[in-house]
Amino acid sequence: MHTEAHPVIHGTTILALRHRGRVVMAGDGQVSMNNTVIKHQARKVRRIYNDKIIVGFAGATADAMNLSERLEKKLERYNGNLTRAAVELARDWRTDRLLRRLEALMIAADPQKLFLISGTGDVIEPDEGVIGIGSGGVAAQAAATALVSHSDLEPRQVVEAAMQIASSLCVYTNEYLTIEEMNCDAGS
Repeated sequence: MHTEAHPVIHGTTILALRHRGRVVMAGDGQVSMNNTVIKHQARKVRRIYNDKIIVGFAGATADAMNLSERLEKKLERYNGNLTRAAVELARDWRTDRLLRRLEALMIAADPQKLFLISGTGDVIEPDEGVIGIGSGGVAAQAAATALVSHSDLEPRQVVEAAMQIASSLCVYTNEYLTIEEMNCDAGS
């Protein structure tokens, strides 16, 4: 239960896709407080670690930025090894008393890996190469999965269409997208 002293903040759909040699991640721009849209063009997807890693986050903005900065420090410590950095971040997030209070989810991708990272210690690599988080994440993920299986769309087109579908279903998701993409390594 929430009170007006602590309003419920909603408003994120993040979708990431590894398909046809590309990694594409998109986030919508809407931020809502209770039943009011307070921002239309928030940037919830960005590049870190010398533009080699794409991250997207759902949850409280300050918490998400804190986690992004911590992930970048882990990447520096482990020479850009996303798997190791993600596992260490999740471990810290789960075991540190202050970090456990952070309310966010994160998706991180590099040319080889795509992970969902959570405060419960999860580091999940999706089976199908697609993952969605946030209020419209399930709709975006379902749409992207269907489009990959039943269309000839390019990866960016799949993500754009899936995010449009999510925005038509989720009142906390809008059509203002931030999209980052990169090539996968050969053989992906």
